[in-house]
Amino acid sequence: MGPLLALRPQRYASGARLATGGVPQRGGLTAAGRFGSEAAMRESAMYPYVRLAKEALNSRKAPPLGLFGTHLSRHVCWPWDIDPWMELNNGRALTLYDLGRIPLAARTGLTQAARDKGWGLTVAGVSVRYRRRVQMFQRFEMRSRLIGWDARFFYIEQSMWRAGECTNQMLLRMAVITKGGMIAPARLAAELGHADASPALPQWVQAWIDADATRPWPPAP
Repeated sequence: MGPLLALRPQRYASGARLATGGVPQRGGLTAAGRFGSEAAMRESAMYPYVRLAKEALNSRKAPPLGLFGTHLSRHVCWPWDIDPWMELNNGRALTLYDLGRIPLAARTGLTQAARDKGWGLTVAGVSVRYRRRVQMFQRFEMRSRLIGWDARFFYIEQSMWRAGECTNQMLLRMAVITKGGMIAPARLAAELGHADASPALPQWVQAWIDADATRPWPPAP
């Protein structure tokens, strides 16, 4: 697959682990006792490769999307997605967003275009807003779309919805990379027939970009 695979899923695997200490007791049983051994829970909490494979297969069957089209997918909050408070863990939510973003990149052609050039795609920053709980066994819809790009990054918006309400929303920036460093996103967009400039980024996105530019790097020790 060359230097690309869409969005490097291993970057998120560590966020998928369930806390094992201080798990609330229910009826004399820990969460681990209810859903199998602690070792089994850890195994289940690994990166969701099976679910990703299912979503990838579904995206191949779906028609291509325009570069700014919205990819819709539907998911379930399983026991291995929850935290000790019996709701979708905030770190696991970031992992599950891969299940929408990777198919989005495939359906819009970003993945194949990058692969053809020997380029890669990688996450370079995120901002998440949490507003509603997603509890165990609840179903939710995920919406993923490309907003636009600037001189350095693509900007992708993703959100989870239940019963018409948004439970959380993520803004993500994605870099195009090669062995020599970063590639201007406009070059990849041009490969897909979008030689024009990006649509104007929403004000709230630009405000996040401007604020993040003031953040010192590397951080203070």
